[in-house]
Amino acid sequence: MAGFTLLEIMAVLVIAGLIYAVLLASPFGRASSGDLKAAARTLASGLRQAQTVAITTRRDALLTVDVEAREFRVADLQPHHVSDRVDLKLYTAQQEVSSERVGAIRFYPDGSSTGGRITVSSGERKYLVDVDWITGRVSINE
Repeated sequence: MAGFTLLEIMAVLVIAGLIYAVLLASPFGRASSGDLKAAARTLASGLRQAQTVAITTRRDALLTVDVEAREFRVADLQPHHVSDRVDLKLYTAQQEVSSERVGAIRFYPDGSSTGGRITVSSGERKYLVDVDWITGRVSINE
């Protein structure tokens, strides 16, 4: 009698289950919606922190972004790293651009800023973290 044994069928089901689990955990190298939103919120928090530092110390404060390394730094504090599956783009004033991969958004002691936008994306999905240049207000938009 030709056919498959129960052990062979179980082995195939286990292998198929493992493959399915791996594909769900990492949808083709893209960040999940949660990872993307978390990165946008972390960046917005860093921008607000830089604004607070500028106001409280009465000195200019920078949030510096390294888009290639996927990290940002507020003033001289420790750098924060975002997920490797998230892409960053920085749009800021020309005088705040250090190189092709590094730039900053500057906050002034009165709370205003140079303004700018950090785009947090993965595939077609993206969040825009905007900084208003007059008020320094930070907002997140889809």
